[in-house]
Amino acid sequence: MREEAVVPVAEDIIDDTMSSDNDAELDDNLDHDDNEHTVDQPGQLVSSLDIKSSRKNALLRLRCRVEDAILGGYIYGKNKNKLLSVKTITEDLTGISLWGVPLLPSKDNARTDIVLMNFLRAKDYGVYDAFKMIRKTLRWRREFRVFEILDQEKFSPDLENMWYIDNGKDKEGRLLCYNVFRNIKNKELEEEIWGRHNHNYECLRWRVHIMEKSTQQLEFKQGGINSVLMITDLGNSPGNAWKEVRWINRKMMNLVHDHYPGIIYKNIFINVPVWFATVHALNLRMITQRSKNAFIFVKPSKVTETLLKYISPENLLAEYGGLKRENNVEFSTDDKVIEISIKPCSFGLIKMPVKEVEVTITWDLTVMGNEVIYKEEFIPDDDCSYRVLVQEDKKMVESVRNSFHIREEGKIVITIDNPTYKKKTAFYRYKTKPSVPMYMYLK
Repeated sequence: MREEAVVPVAEDIIDDTMSSDNDAELDDNLDHDDNEHTVDQPGQLVSSLDIKSSRKNALLRLRCRVEDAILGGYIYGKNKNKLLSVKTITEDLTGISLWGVPLLPSKDNARTDIVLMNFLRAKDYGVYDAFKMIRKTLRWRREFRVFEILDQEKFSPDLENMWYIDNGKDKEGRLLCYNVFRNIKNKELEEEIWGRHNHNYECLRWRVHIMEKSTQQLEFKQGGINSVLMITDLGNSPGNAWKEVRWINRKMMNLVHDHYPGIIYKNIFINVPVWFATVHALNLRMITQRSKNAFIFVKPSKVTETLLKYISPENLLAEYGGLKRENNVEFSTDDKVIEISIKPCSFGLIKMPVKEVEVTITWDLTVMGNEVIYKEEFIPDDDCSYRVLVQEDKKMVESVRNSFHIREEGKIVITIDNPTYKKKTAFYRYKTKPSVPMYMYLK
């Protein structure tokens, strides 16, 4: 049976402040009842045995507030003046959801607690502030027509190709989402996308579309995939549209802070110009310290080093210094990756022995920060056989993949020359598989 709910129009909605003073005082007492400080990762809910009693109480009180607001029909806000006209619609608010998770706590959905805890963490477990944040988020989603973004709006294929969700995971199992500003050859389309004709609003909706697609991949369960590692590559941003790019990123930073608590674990901007990082550092002064820590700006020379702190080499794309390649049929993320260190101003050797014949050995190699010279050769076990130079001395500028057909037992040896005064870290993997040389096919 559907119940009739009175939902005020947007201009008549205000925050519920009837008991804010008492609630705020009670929240302060609740949040600071001891000197312990427990660090919770965004998007993750620890078991009830690990949560302090004050935080259990905060979650319980927030559940009660949300329950009352939904059943009372004022989850979107109360009417400022009851004498003013309101818009009355028939709507069953008990089915309201956020990011695909039911918000009514009495439905006893474990995912609801995960979502509520995200808002509590964002407000340092202040129940009243977390409740206000939920209401503002729901109002924003309705006014911004977020559901239309997912179900109805269609964006340009070129715009869609500028982002994708990787099937890999970071070191903690979080989802990887890349937002890459690629060069667009069609100038008219470039003008349309980057706001030459006042299309900034549409571009902002596209960025929200990315966020919503990411949340659809989350599980919102204890021990599951509950947050996203977002990587935004500004290296190919159009030079004549930096103003629009800066405006969109500033807006998205505010939206993520206000309406997507705990969803983004880290938002890493890579290949960032110095002035761009400076401008956004000023914008970060307006948000909380917890949200500030979620934004990282990386200059081009530090991209690989920074990303490898969060992503293992087998899950990091080759274009960013990792070993992962699109449509990779040679390796999987389960293949073992070996790490070696190369001292400053010295040589490093990688040896890959092969004790089978008529097989092809394939290997991947990457060195953090590049700036090295490498050489690949096959050295047979038989001293009377000749060495084979597979790759002469070459400066490394990106991840390397190569292969060699083995006719006799021996080993592939890669020599890495590190001429810098910094220690380098190399990652490599290899595997063999039976094969037939090409000349046999030709015969």
